[in-house]
Amino acid sequence: MYKHFIKRLIDIVVSASMLLLLSPLLIVVTLWLTFANKGAGAIFWQERPGKDAKVFRLIKFKSMTDERDADGNLLSDAQRLTKAGRFVRSTSIDELPQLLNVLKGDMSLIGPRPLLVRYLPLYSEEQAHRHDIRPGITGWAQVNGRNAISWGKKFELDVWYVRNVSFVVDCKIVWLTLKKVLRRSDITSITSVTTEAFDGNN
Repeated sequence: MYKHFIKRLIDIVVSASMLLLLSPLLIVVTLWLTFANKGAGAIFWQERPGKDAKVFRLIKFKSMTDERDADGNLLSDAQRLTKAGRFVRSTSIDELPQLLNVLKGDMSLIGPRPLLVRYLPLYSEEQAHRHDIRPGITGWAQVNGRNAISWGKKFELDVWYVRNVSFVVDCKIVWLTLKKVLRRSDITSITSVTTEAFDGNN
């Protein structure tokens, strides 16, 4: 009952309410990033696989410029990440536009994070179960290490959540997410300003 009906109802009510309440903040951040990103824009769209691996367009605040070197190649993430971008990432404000994805039904407030489409062929049969439910803005892996743990551990935690979805577990994730956001912990991995790419072996 909770997994198939109540969870979606909560997603709709909470995402709609938060978009309304946070609209002034979203407007201010959009204007700030429009200037800080040096013409690259404030919004980032990317195709991601959702429930049953169906692809949708995820929306986030953009934290990096589109600056390139003399040969036309994008500079490294570390070079393109602005001070404004670092702030919205460290506070997780960059994730707030995904409330629109939740309202549309592409995502849930809580679930496995939607990763890149190119990772789909790399998952093991067990890891692929992370797509049995809607992806989330936050999830069990995010509150148990986020970018500071290995891909293998993330997928293990994602699949555990898929098989143990409940109101109690979701409440625990919300509480732990708020604690991590306030502490700004586990934002980056040990070796990257963003996170390492998954190659099927991590």
